[in-house]
Amino acid sequence: MRRWLQPLILFWQQVLIFLQDNQQFLQFLSQIEGIATRVLAIGMLLVVVVAIVDLGRILTIDLLTPPLGQFNLQLVKIFGLFLNVLVALEILENITAYLKTHVSSQIVELVIVTSLIAIARKIIILDIDQPETVAKLLGLAIAILALSASYWIVRRLNYRRRP
Repeated sequence: MRRWLQPLILFWQQVLIFLQDNQQFLQFLSQIEGIATRVLAIGMLLVVVVAIVDLGRILTIDLLTPPLGQFNLQLVKIFGLFLNVLVALEILENITAYLKTHVSSQIVELVIVTSLIAIARKIIILDIDQPETVAKLLGLAIAILALSASYWIVRRLNYRRRP
């Protein structure tokens, strides 16, 4: 047998042994999941910092251009920028909650709250002058009702499970 082939065969034998041991494999998957979650948290932290810097830059430019002390941008757009930062912070909180606890019902509760905030942002920045506004509002209202009902159910179940 060739020299280079022997280490390759040994390597694949070890891989097969590793894959057959469920406990070792699950531990390996858990480690990879933790690393991926940390990378996502760092990425989201960078997004939050950039969004805050961008918001500060836009507010500074808008307030310092004539007429001084007044917003040149529509106030709705400024609210949208603030809510973008808030949604990013909520997503970061979801990621850190996942790192702290693997209790899926608590994570689901956070995700539902984040979704409600995102929909509220969409309603705030909705352009009323567009012809399809009524259909969008109806869709958003249905989404809010569904998410609110989901939040109520999950919150109630979480409250019952707590000691």
